[in-house]
Amino acid sequence: MHTVKILIVEDEAVVGLDLEARLEEDGYEIVNVVNNGSKAIEIYKSIQVDLILCDIKLIGTMTGIEAVREMIAFREAPVIYLTAQADRSTIEAAMKTYPSAYITKPFSTESLKIAIDLAINNFALHSQNQSFPKHRDETVKPLHPNAKSPDRETILQINDYVFIKENYKFQKLFLGDILFFEADKNYTTIHTDSKKIALRLTLNTVLERLSAPKFIRVHRSYAVNIDKIDSFDEHDLYVGKFQIPIGRSHKEEFMRYFMFR
Repeated sequence: MHTVKILIVEDEAVVGLDLEARLEEDGYEIVNVVNNGSKAIEIYKSIQVDLILCDIKLIGTMTGIEAVREMIAFREAPVIYLTAQADRSTIEAAMKTYPSAYITKPFSTESLKIAIDLAINNFALHSQNQSFPKHRDETVKPLHPNAKSPDRETILQINDYVFIKENYKFQKLFLGDILFFEADKNYTTIHTDSKKIALRLTLNTVLERLSAPKFIRVHRSYAVNIDKIDSFDEHDLYVGKFQIPIGRSHKEEFMRYFMFR
């Protein structure tokens, strides 16, 4: 699994360091902590960032909203605003950048984790539609202290990565690292070279949620990453040490894939 990479943009050094410590303790990777918009934009353009955590008030002439606007124009990413300014005009200005979550200071670690959960969830869903939301009522709402994490979505996709919910947190996994999916009644197991990950979703549901044409159904219980197939015969295919059956009803489709490549 790849860790979720977060850029923190916060004008108060003590708050920024506290955020960094809290999130690193929960397993997130903090790519940097900066206190002004110009530096945030510079860093954002130079490295991969999975989520922006940004205060609205920053040091310098640029606000957090202005910095976020420039960052997401360069490359889209989920955004969480952190601020003590909860007035309506500030919220309306923030909404125009389509953030995924908005929480006010002071906040608990649990509220922050829920906000990150929501941000990744919302952004992944919008990414699957290939655009940010166009209507204000689809955008951010202030996070209620008793808000619940979106357990319904346990696997989300952003470009060539999926985010899988484990222990109340989304973990990032590169699609190309997945060898195959294996169904077991209402569960699906993701197999990689190094680990297995169980999802409480059917294989049909997993495949419906993903846009990943390189994964092909070869059996009612298996979908395989075509790039990971080492060999196959009339009845089975081989992925590393794994022998996977080719179902009778899927054999024609499997062979057709090779004919038209």
